[in-house]
Amino acid sequence: MQKRPIFNQLISRLQEPRRFIQVLLGPRQVGKTTLALQVTETLDRPFHFASADLAALQDLAWLEQQWQVARQKVTKNNGCILIIDEVQKIPHWSDLIKALWDADTRNGIDLSVIILGSSPWLVQKGLTESLAGRFEIVPITHWSFEEMNTIFGWPLERYIYFGGYPGAASLAHEDDVSRWRNYINDSLIETTISRDILLMTQINKPALLRRLFQFACQYSGQVLSYTKILGQLQDSGNSTTLAHYLDLLAGAGLVEGLQKCATQQIRQRGSSPKLAVYNTALMSAQSDKTFKDAITDHSYWGRLVESSVGAHLLNSIRGTSIKLFYWREGDKEVDFVLQSGDNITAIEVKSNQTSFKRSGIDLFVAQFKPNRIILVGDQGMPLADFFKTPVSNLIGT
Repeated sequence: MQKRPIFNQLISRLQEPRRFIQVLLGPRQVGKTTLALQVTETLDRPFHFASADLAALQDLAWLEQQWQVARQKVTKNNGCILIIDEVQKIPHWSDLIKALWDADTRNGIDLSVIILGSSPWLVQKGLTESLAGRFEIVPITHWSFEEMNTIFGWPLERYIYFGGYPGAASLAHEDDVSRWRNYINDSLIETTISRDILLMTQINKPALLRRLFQFACQYSGQVLSYTKILGQLQDSGNSTTLAHYLDLLAGAGLVEGLQKCATQQIRQRGSSPKLAVYNTALMSAQSDKTFKDAITDHSYWGRLVESSVGAHLLNSIRGTSIKLFYWREGDKEVDFVLQSGDNITAIEVKSNQTSFKRSGIDLFVAQFKPNRIILVGDQGMPLADFFKTPVSNLIGT
């Protein structure tokens, strides 16, 4: 199988004289384990793989045992690579890894460590509390159009509907999406919510969290107030709870609540969120529309196209200082706003002529004076070209 672009970066880091713990963070089923194993094959080093994913009650003794197994495999010329999957499921894991890592450093034991995690907020908490100065984070995102096109030969329309889950590619049949949809819902979505959020985090209203996820998929690309969302979900919760649940869903790589671009941060935080999926497969799997239904429903397809652009941007900015917003005043809207320092890029997605009616570019330009304006789709940059353009090239200078 071909390698992802991040592969060479990881190889280079593991070959440096002074190494750090490499922490691969990303959603489930985006190839973290495959990537780590490809690295071991290329470097031709002994390795030991241990997963705490199916052992939520594993304790520190188990973790130390895995470390000792890896130490025994260390060779004089090649060392050894220890890969630990879902380490955040072991209480106080970071304190023990700090002690073991520091001991190996003092004793000159050539053990490289790769940590895989699908719960970024839990992993990062352990990193900042105990492992400061000893690690580097490597964001592993949902697969891009370029990757799905290169490795699986997918055309643009197939990617927009089926999204970027490589493990589900063989099930993505345009004539019958039922098996693919069941896989996405049961093996990916349910596993992520039940294991990575509900099992690992205190959630007072788990039913509300699940309904919020489904609602966000249904209304991806739309700006809705927290009050309206609560009304639609028929729940007596509050906006603080919803915002917190959206943060958890975003951390798991499912959906995001984009903030409004504003001149003051306090206004950003108080704005109505624009719901956005990290992978359009989540939308299609929650919908009852087949591939053929979706592509012939111009309104729905337009939402899928806009959501695919949003997903591309959300995944592309992971691990960077670039921020993503939307903007709206009255009935005028700018779909996406990229901000890097003082540089601002406004992005409009146009899948049909009727979508021009709500464009707020003129008002946005007068208020924010963006460095660059990008029109994606009809009469602008072709969608395929946009997906293949690095996000750093989209930022105006």
